Amino acid sequence: MTKCARVCCARQRKKAVFNKNNHPQVYSGKLWAVRAQSTAVKQDTDSREKPPLRAVDLAQKVQREKRKTLQQSEQSPVSALQQRVTELRSLTKQLQKVHPNVLAKHLHRGVLYQDKHLVVINKPYGITVQDDAATSAISIASVLPVLSKMIDGSKVKTDSVLLPCLGLEKEVTGTVLLARSVKAADYISALHKNNQVIRKYWAVIVGVPVPSEGVIDIPIIEREVTGDRPHYKMSLSPLFRMNDGGDGLTKMRAHRHAQPAVTKYKVLDSSSGCSLVELEPLTDVKHQLRVHMAFALACPILGDHKYSHWIKLAPQKLPERLLKSLKLEQSKIRNLPLHLHARELKVRQTAEIFLTCFLPKYFFQTLSLLHLTFKDE
Repeated sequence: MTKCARVCCARQRKKAVFNKNNHPQVYSGKLWAVRAQSTAVKQDTDSREKPPLRAVDLAQKVQREKRKTLQQSEQSPVSALQQRVTELRSLTKQLQKVHPNVLAKHLHRGVLYQDKHLVVINKPYGITVQDDAATSAISIASVLPVLSKMIDGSKVKTDSVLLPCLGLEKEVTGTVLLARSVKAADYISALHKNNQVIRKYWAVIVGVPVPSEGVIDIPIIEREVTGDRPHYKMSLSPLFRMNDGGDGLTKMRAHRHAQPAVTKYKVLDSSSGCSLVELEPLTDVKHQLRVHMAFALACPILGDHKYSHWIKLAPQKLPERLLKSLKLEQSKIRNLPLHLHARELKVRQTAEIFLTCFLPKYFFQTLSLLHLTFKDE
């Protein structure tokens, strides 16, 4: 081989490349093999020395991420009401998606009264009492078999059941009466028809009713609201109307589909353009309290986005002064929950039952923001 050929072979075996730091690195075929072997040994050693992921390490990682998220949220301050509305929505979604046993435990902790015939529980916000065929959300009725076993004791074999006697709307909180047998349910139904079961509600309403105490006796009927988005709402079907001269009343013919509706109301306190009222329905008509407050007294319940308007399907419109007191923007008002709570329950029988249910957190905080006070009995 000539001298020129030997030089070309040497150049082919010896090449100049750049490493990660962009420094020229010269290697030969043999040197490359040695370095590759040493790199493989180093990687194998690192894999052996690295400990496996433990549960405590994973828990610490999750805690660090939570602290980081909390710090980021603290950097963007929110109002007290926005924060509690967010908590409320989170709690509502959590209860609707949890396992039935978890909801049953939550209701078991909220049992207000129980005997061999009746059970009274504290209903949380956003949970329906009866099953809703339109949605797959969990309901109180669906977990009553589990709740019955928790009340009787898991080790006790019993055939007792729990049946809802008097329900509440999805957005209403407070006392729910359950019967422990079909016979007890029929007995409560008979007492209710004879006005022996008395329920009193507390509500925060927008405005101050005049007079501060009275009885609303106006039938209610369901009507269709026409427009861009047709829908149905409960509305008033009055039996009297004002004369053309405004100096008297004229009796009207009752609508055949209208239902009698009577509500007693009493203002407990008023401030910041709102009032805390006690409501006692003497009849049982769908959305009775909400309709009487919004259309009879022109003082809709705070957070009642359905009956604050008649034609529109839109969030409740609040005065600027009230928004300032609530520390809330109008654009966030759709998250404001309905402030209607089943406060008292009285069952008149041989041994009279009288219960008072404590207010939910969001309700109590709203009272504090609006400077509404009450006597806690």
